Amino acid sequence: MSVATSTRKAFASEFWRGTRRGIPVIVASAPFGVLFGALAVQTGFTVGEAVLMSATVFAGASQMVGIELFGKSIPAWMIVLSVFAVNFRHVLYSAAFGRRTAHWSVPRKAFAFFFLADPQFAESERKVEAGETIGFVWYMGLALPMYGLWVLNTWLGALFGRLIPDTHALGLDYLLPIYFVGMLMGFRKRPLWLPVVIASGAAAMVAHSWVGSPWHVSIGATAGILLAAFMPVNAAARTDAASRKGITGDPT
Repeated sequence: MSVATSTRKAFASEFWRGTRRGIPVIVASAPFGVLFGALAVQTGFTVGEAVLMSATVFAGASQMVGIELFGKSIPAWMIVLSVFAVNFRHVLYSAAFGRRTAHWSVPRKAFAFFFLADPQFAESERKVEAGETIGFVWYMGLALPMYGLWVLNTWLGALFGRLIPDTHALGLDYLLPIYFVGMLMGFRKRPLWLPVVIASGAAAMVAHSWVGSPWHVSIGATAGILLAAFMPVNAAARTDAASRKGITGDPT
């Protein structure tokens, strides 16, 4: 077997490993993508505009906020600010993810960061916690199918959304939140996990009642960050964090 053939097989295997990790997310997000496409057309978007938004934004929650606001007499800057509030967590994701991928080239980072959404970040963190490095090929295997099917589901929803019965009555809108709860539980062994979750959840609920959506997302996240920043971390947890930070280098 030639070196080139061996390399291609290794890359294909690593890509497929990433794809397998993303299958639960693809299944859970499919109804959400179809729902977005259907709602976008009902709001006044064309099929092409709905698909373009999914292809360029690639963030379900902020897309939902966007189409809700587009139909109202709201200044463009307010829509942009609201979408930023929903996606503020991605600033934190990129800060942490950038340290995990220090061995990647700048062009690879620039390309990969576009696909950095909640599932990609969570699966990457799990990989690091397992003592593995985040390879570019593995990450693309995780991210690209999610992205492609998100755009495809948007297109299907935009075309055939009127034929779909009430998704709320069917409970399809609960699939993605259930996945996110499972993703959150995957981090339960981390230090300060429970206090941070309680603080974030409580602050988000209060903010939702008093301030409203989408600002409750950023307010809840900020409350959790502040609590984590000011609470002491024991020595064992610091050693564990340092060992995870020290994982580097993967040719793929």
